[in-house]
Amino acid sequence: MSKPIRHIVGLSGGKDSAALAIYLRDRIPNLDYVFSDTDKELPETYTYLKQIEAFLGKKIITLRAERGFDHWLDVYGGYLPSARMRWCTKMLKIRPFEAYVESLGDVDVRMYVGIRADENRGGYKPSKPNIVPVYPFVEAGYKLDDIHRILDESGVGVPPYYSWRTRSGCFFCFYQRKSEWVGLKENHPDLFERAKKYEKVDGENGKRYTWSEHESLEELGQPDRVAEIKVRQAASPGPVSKSNKLMHILGQDDDDLPCSFCHV
Repeated sequence: MSKPIRHIVGLSGGKDSAALAIYLRDRIPNLDYVFSDTDKELPETYTYLKQIEAFLGKKIITLRAERGFDHWLDVYGGYLPSARMRWCTKMLKIRPFEAYVESLGDVDVRMYVGIRADENRGGYKPSKPNIVPVYPFVEAGYKLDDIHRILDESGVGVPPYYSWRTRSGCFFCFYQRKSEWVGLKENHPDLFERAKKYEKVDGENGKRYTWSEHESLEELGQPDRVAEIKVRQAASPGPVSKSNKLMHILGQDDDDLPCSFCHV
C-alpha cells in the first residue's frame, strides 16, 4: 500500500516562494504552507507573510529550531556563517523543516520550491528519503517576469524590503551586498548595530570575523564609506525593465546563490 502524500510549500518571505504559493493554491488541494523562523528576520518579512496568508486563506505554519542562532554560534566556536559554511541554513531552516516532516508520521512529502527557469542554482537536497523536491516554475518555464505577473495579479506584490534589498533572509545575512548593508543601516539602524555586535577579532591570531568580506560593519558604516558605496551603486550598469525594476535597484541577481531555503 502506498503512503499518503503531503504537499508542502516552504515560504522564505521572498518573492519567488510567495509567487509559488499563490500559483499552487488552486492547483493542489490540501496544500500546506510552512515558514522556518530564525527569529532574526526583518520586520518586513513578517508583514509580508501576513499578506500572503490573507490571500491564501490558510494559516502559514511557523517552524522554529529548538535552539536559536546564538546557541549554534557558540557551538561553531563563534565562527559566523559564511558562503563556505552555511550552518545557519542547516540548523535554523532545514532541520526544523525536516523535524516537522518527521512529526507528520509515515508519509511521503512533495516539497515545492520556487526556483525559476531562468536561474542557475541547485535546489534543496533533503536528508530524508520521503521528501521529494518539486520545482513547478522550472517545469513550467516560468522566469522573473512571470513571478512579477503572479504577484501583481494577486495584489500581494513584492516584499516591501525590495526597495533596498534583493533577497529574503536574516537581517545579518552574509550574502548581502555592501549597498544592502547600507540599506539596513538606514532602514533599521537598530538591527545594523545588533549585527555589528556579532563581529569579532581573534585575540590570538588577529583574524577578523566579519559579515561583509574584507570589511567590518564599523568600517562600512562610516559616513565617507557609506557615501562611496552609494556612488558606486548609482554608477553600476544594467538595463532596468518595468517588470524587474526593483530587482535591479541593487544590481543583478546572483543566480548561483545556493540557499534556496532562505532566498526564494
